Amino acid sequence: MADMKDKVKSGIDHAAEQAKKATDQAGNGAQAGQGAAHNVVDAVRDRAQSVASTAADYAGKAQEKAGEWAHDARDGMRQAGEWASHMYEDNLKDIGKDVTDMVRRYPIPALLVGFGVGLLLGRAANSRA
Repeated sequence: MADMKDKVKSGIDHAAEQAKKATDQAGNGAQAGQGAAHNVVDAVRDRAQSVASTAADYAGKAQEKAGEWAHDARDGMRQAGEWASHMYEDNLKDIGKDVTDMVRRYPIPALLVGFGVGLLLGRAANSRA
C-alpha cells in the first residue's frame, strides 16, 4: 500500500510540477506578447511621427511655392501696369498730336465740330436736370 501511496504522491508531484511549468510558460508567453504589443505600438507611433513629419515638410514646400507664385504674380502685374502706362502715355501723346495737326489743317470744320459737340453736351446735361 505504501508503494501505491508513493506512486500516487509521485504522480501528484509530477502533475503539480507540469502545471507549474505550464503556468511559467504561459506567464513568459504573456510577457512576450506584451513585449510584442509594445513593439507594435512603438512601430505605429514611429510611423505616425514619420508621416506627420513628411506632411509638415510637404506643407512647408507648398507654402514656399505659393509665396514664389505670389511674388511672380506681383512682378507680372507691376510689369503689365508699367506697360499699360507707357502705352497710354505714348498713344495719348500721339492722339493729341494728331488732333492738333488736324485742327491746324482744318480750323473752320474743327471749330464747327467743337461747337456741335458742345451743343450736344449741353442738351444732354439739360435733359437730365
